[in-house]
Amino acid sequence: MRMVVLGLGYLGATHAACMAELGHEVLGVEVIPEKRDSLARGEVPFYEPGLPELLKKHIDSGQLQVSGSYAEAADFADVFFIAVGTPQKKGEYSADLQYVDAALEELVPLLTHDALILGKSTVPVGTAARLADRADELAKDVSIEIAWNPEFLREGFAIQDTLHPDRLVLGAFQGGVAETVSREIYSSLLDAGIPFIVTDPPTAELVKTSANAFLATKISFINAIAEVCDAAGADVRAIANAIGYDARIGRRFLNAGLGFGGGCLPKDIRAFMARAGELGAAEALSFLREVDSVNMRRRTRMVELAREVCGGSLLGKRAAILGAAFKPESDDVRDSPALNVAGQIQLQGASVSVYDPKAMENSRRIFPTLDYATGALKACEGADVVLILTEWQEFIELDPVKTGQVVRKPNIIDGRMCLEAERWEDAGWAYRT
Repeated sequence: MRMVVLGLGYLGATHAACMAELGHEVLGVEVIPEKRDSLARGEVPFYEPGLPELLKKHIDSGQLQVSGSYAEAADFADVFFIAVGTPQKKGEYSADLQYVDAALEELVPLLTHDALILGKSTVPVGTAARLADRADELAKDVSIEIAWNPEFLREGFAIQDTLHPDRLVLGAFQGGVAETVSREIYSSLLDAGIPFIVTDPPTAELVKTSANAFLATKISFINAIAEVCDAAGADVRAIANAIGYDARIGRRFLNAGLGFGGGCLPKDIRAFMARAGELGAAEALSFLREVDSVNMRRRTRMVELAREVCGGSLLGKRAAILGAAFKPESDDVRDSPALNVAGQIQLQGASVSVYDPKAMENSRRIFPTLDYATGALKACEGADVVLILTEWQEFIELDPVKTGQVVRKPNIIDGRMCLEAERWEDAGWAYRT
């Protein structure tokens, strides 16, 4: 089948490459020239394991093409995916839908045949209905159907999550072709037994935001328990392991530590709260404010802990920050807890050296005043405290003896609770979480 993907950022580039992998003929539209030129060469301007190879494979074969022309897109196919970003509005909790709206406004007047537009972007509930009304106003003697097909990608596992998803969700209005067409698009996945949930658009929109809100809540829950454990002298990891055996709870996302960040969970739960308020249901999601608050407190606590192990003041101290991306297997530093902590420690008078295997360039753009090292041991040279803030395997496998030979004082803060405490303590380190 021929299809168009509008927007070739993280979501769009992944979706376009994976649709080509499923055998479809895909045209990706990207309006930013530098990004478009990079993708047209089969180069991915961000880090996602396996995506560069998959993208280049289908660019080279011609199965995937890249364009900056909406006119070309309008003539290319009658199925379109909207995969543009929906960032948080500046100074507000609400989602900024300008890119979603712009994609529709640009495309629909150019269409000369009936078309199906499937939304992939994470949007507030009610967006599909609003866009459907606007498409009717813009369409010129053609029928435009809007439906929502939310994504559930994890950075670092995006290809796997697209080609082997836990479930597929489609929100379609009655009387259209969205379900039939979607079943054809994803036929190989459905043949493999992937659950296909068909509902109305508002429900599909809420499935995505509800999933993110639940995950954020689970992370903040265990971090709130960690605060109680700190006060009571209890072991939060043992608690997480014990309650994780309960099938109703599960162990995943019960890792206490620095908390969540990135371009999805923080802005999505805030947008969810904002939309609930617009609908008159603000009290229903009031608990998400505490979820957000607990998450931000973890960052402050990490700074306080660094100050404590440095004798009560960070002035004149040297801190090594290992990790800058918000999670491993990613170069995404949007709302990164690690960089937030690094910035706060620097503001309190410390010299800060940061190292991350993949996120250095992005980090420099956001925090140019921090020092950046060429490797983990280099970052640790002369450090009074080492903080593990992203759980890269490289950091988990660090040799505590070799690391201890380059620091000034053997203080380590395991902000992700990913290290073997005994291994570090046996090497003479003061280990804290």
